[in-house]
Amino acid sequence: MQTPHILIVEDEHVTRNTLKSIFEAEGYTVFEANDGAEMHQMLSEHPVHLVIMDINLPGKNGLLLARELREQGDMALMFLTGRDNEVDKILGLEIGADDYITKPFNPRELTIRARNLLTRAMNQGLPTEDKKLVERYEFNGWSLEINSRSLVSPSGDQFKLPRSEFRALLHFCENPGKIQTRGDLLKKMTGRELKPHDRTVDVTIRRIRKHFESVADTPEIVATIHGEGYRFCGDLNEE
Repeated sequence: MQTPHILIVEDEHVTRNTLKSIFEAEGYTVFEANDGAEMHQMLSEHPVHLVIMDINLPGKNGLLLARELREQGDMALMFLTGRDNEVDKILGLEIGADDYITKPFNPRELTIRARNLLTRAMNQGLPTEDKKLVERYEFNGWSLEINSRSLVSPSGDQFKLPRSEFRALLHFCENPGKIQTRGDLLKKMTGRELKPHDRTVDVTIRRIRKHFESVADTPEIVATIHGEGYRFCGDLNEE
């Protein structure tokens, strides 16, 4: 398998060096950036599979930079930050981060979470023996385009989906009508096990629903099954 490439966006020199040492010890190629300008420069010069970024950065903060990342690329994104309040975490996930870890962090937990994201980022799109290749899923006038990882509305508007939204919606389409627990969905999205008070799945489902709600008369596509999880209710065709 190709050596994973990680970009660390962190303005605190000691923390950046610590992270670099941790991931180089795992055998990864590590690039560094102090701010948004350096981040974009590194992304233009090197292939990157995972960006690990602080929120408090000089110039544009990490939340603004995350929006830019989602507009220009599909690499996995993890926030590693000292901002530990629930509002920041939810906002980070809504913007499109695949994971959110607060400082001080446990190096072992960090490497496990990063490895799970990298495995999915680097293997996504590879064919498996037990599934036939599908280019798109169509339902209720909408289309989930596999190659571009986009959701296309009945009028042709295209929504480039963050990795977590794409993985969740793809899993729904691959399992229509089946109830998916929050634990099932989180495992598919990030590789993590569900922990108490983890709202990552609920935030992702809310973002998916906003796309559908942008078009009048779209029926309920993802239904909440109280006490159990969520279910895909679209009238599905696949190509």
